[in-house]
Order: sequence, then structure tokens, then C-alpha cells
Amino acid sequence: MVTRRRRLAAATVALALVALLGSGCGVVGGGRDTVTLGALYPISGTQGPGGVDESRGARLAVELANRDGGIGGRRVQLRLVDVAAGAAAPAAMRRLKADGVDVVLGTYGSTISAPAAATAAQEGMLLWETGAVGELTTDDGAEPGRSFFRVAPQGGHLGQAAVDFVRDQLSPLLGAGPTLRYAVAYVDDAYGRAVGLGAVHEVERGGGVLAGSFPYDVHHLDGPATADLVSRIADVHPDVLFVSAYLDDGVAIRKATIAAHLPLKASIGTSSSYCMPAFAVALGSGAVGLFASDKPDGAQVKPDALTDEGRRTLDWARARFHDRYHEEMSPAALSGFANAWALVGHVLPASPSLAPADVAATALALKLPAGTLANGAGLDLAPPGQPDAGENRAAVSVIWQWVDARTQAVVWPPAFATRPLVAIPIET
Repeated sequence: MVTRRRRLAAATVALALVALLGSGCGVVGGGRDTVTLGALYPISGTQGPGGVDESRGARLAVELANRDGGIGGRRVQLRLVDVAAGAAAPAAMRRLKADGVDVVLGTYGSTISAPAAATAAQEGMLLWETGAVGELTTDDGAEPGRSFFRVAPQGGHLGQAAVDFVRDQLSPLLGAGPTLRYAVAYVDDAYGRAVGLGAVHEVERGGGVLAGSFPYDVHHLDGPATADLVSRIADVHPDVLFVSAYLDDGVAIRKATIAAHLPLKASIGTSSSYCMPAFAVALGSGAVGLFASDKPDGAQVKPDALTDEGRRTLDWARARFHDRYHEEMSPAALSGFANAWALVGHVLPASPSLAPADVAATALALKLPAGTLANGAGLDLAPPGQPDAGENRAAVSVIWQWVDARTQAVVWPPAFATRPLVAIPIET
């Protein structure tokens, strides 16, 4: 009799759970036993290397969620769509929508994130951004805080953090005063403008001298155009050069500054170029001493910057990533894992249903303290109507430095630093 009662009770709980989650069956794809989430990443094309890493991290987050019981007992699966460029994003989102998938992870690239977010708003979907940093507003057709959320740091913050670091931490080591002259070069698209203008605004706010800002068209930056860009930068006599670029143009600009013997006290870039291993491979000694404002990577996060959950998930992800891909987690891989885990490990299990509106409301209400996620971040999403709507106010960024032609280390902030900050002379 007791056994029968237990079986009946278990059946009742199971039926209630199916009823609860069943309301999302047609909203987030999958059958009764699965939840299917979309995933839009550039697996091919110029952003492919970073997109591959970020998608691998997201897959690991889903794998960990399934190991921990899935979402209400339902197994999570990812439907990955390769989107090499922004023009392909709307069709990819609508294809997922037609297949009953309304919650989508992505996108690594800001030029992909913008049209994907606009389509999410049009189609009643939800885009959970794990890595792209370009600013989005309602003018772009997006609905930040309703159908779009960014868990990674916003690009303007990366630019601001770079200038803050140079002004407050590096300048004393250079023997320079507070009025350093800054030149800011940035690719003229959603990514470059977000990061580059964040740096510009912080220079203007913080007492430095903005010697000049230099937007450029990445599609027309051949050898002569690169030399002309660097010549115009040299004409304003900067002490510090900030560069928001993709890998190929970032390398080309750096090579041109060396060829022109541009005398710089410091140079700092950001996520899609200066912090990538391929940047140093292409430049060798030309990368040494340069800085990058970006996200942490899996090999560098210090355990004491994390909560128990953060340490547990980071240890698991590091080991799993290394076993599967035979390398350490890059910043993109860790960003994909930690920020996807915020969704599949916290938000979706707490949501009353899997409908995008319920997921959005749950995400806004949920607060995770700093260090809960494996990259050291927490979760505190800004609501609609705020200037930073949809942004994660508890996101984390760090400052990297190339200490030799093969090694980069985190030098700021202290909670994440793996090596003391040293002003290494840069090649000119």
C-alpha cells in the first residue's frame, strides 16, 4: 500500500511537472522529454575561430545542465546554426522560430547580434547574448530587457575600462601625468563603435586629452589605407593608442605603427584582436607590452574570485574542455560557458514556463552575486526603460598584457590578476 501511494504521488508530481513545462513545448522546441534551444554562432567566416570557441562553451553549459537533471527533468539540446555574417541572422532566427524554437543563445559577433536581436523582437523570441559587446537600442529594432539580454560586458564598458586602467594604474608607472594624449581607432560598425566610443567618452570625462578619433571601414583597409590611417594617427602625436579592431585589421594596424616608428607610451586594444593568441603569433615581439581590455579566460580565473558554485562549474568546464578539445578555455569559450550557464542553470529552471515573456521576467528578477558564474560574474540584468536595459550590471572584464611573444597575463583588477603590472616598453 505504501509503495502504491508513493507511486501515485510520484505520478501526480510528474503530471504536474509536464503540465507546467508543457506550456513551453511549442515555445521552446522539443518534445515532452526535451527542451530545444537555438544557438547562433559564426562557425565559419572571419569570426569563425571565436564563434567556434564560444559555441563550444555554450554546449558545455548545456551538457552540465543535463548532468544535473536538465530543466525540470527534461533534457536540453542545442540546435546550432552557423551564421557567418549579420545578413544571414534574420533568416536563421526565423527558421528556428518555424521549428518551434523561441529562446536562442548567441552570437559572439556584434554584427550578428544586432539583426538577430531585431528579429527576436519582431518574432516574439528571446535572444540571450553570451559574448557580443556591441550596443543595441530600440532604434536598432531590438527590445533590450524584453527580448534581448546580454550577460557579457557591453562594449562601451570595455572601452571605458581600458582608459580607466591606463589613466589610474599604468600612467604612474610610465611617469606620465594625468593629461596623456589618446588616439582612438575603431572599426566603424556596431562592435567597433560601441567599444571605441566608450573609450572616447571616458577620455573626455576623465581629464585626458583626446588627440583624435579614427573610425575606418574594415572592408577597405588595404596596405595603403592602413598606412594612411597610421599616418593620420601620427599627425596628432598620441601618447596612447586605443584600437577596437578585428584580428586581421588589428594586426595590420599594429604592423603599420611599428613600420612608421610611431612613438607610443602604451597601446591597448580589446576582445576581437589584441587578446587573441593569433595576434601574438602574427606579431611576435611586436605584441609584447600591449594590453587588452576583455573577458577572463578559463586558465586565468582565480578560485578566490568565485563562490562555491563558480569554482565547481569552472573546475568541471576546464577539465571537460581540455579533455574534449585538448586546449585551455579561451575568453570566448569561458564566456560561452558561463553566460549560457546563467540561462540553463539558473533562469530556465526558475521560470514558471518556457515562454519568452516568462523567461524574460524571471531573468530580470533573478540576482546572482559576483563570482557565481565561472568567469567571476554575477547576474543583475537592467530592466526596460533604463539606459542600460538588458545589460548585465554584474558582468566582469579584465586587463590582459602580453608579457612575451607567447604569454599573456591578467594584470588588473587585483581579484583576477595573475601577474603584477609592469610597464614593458613596446616596440616602435
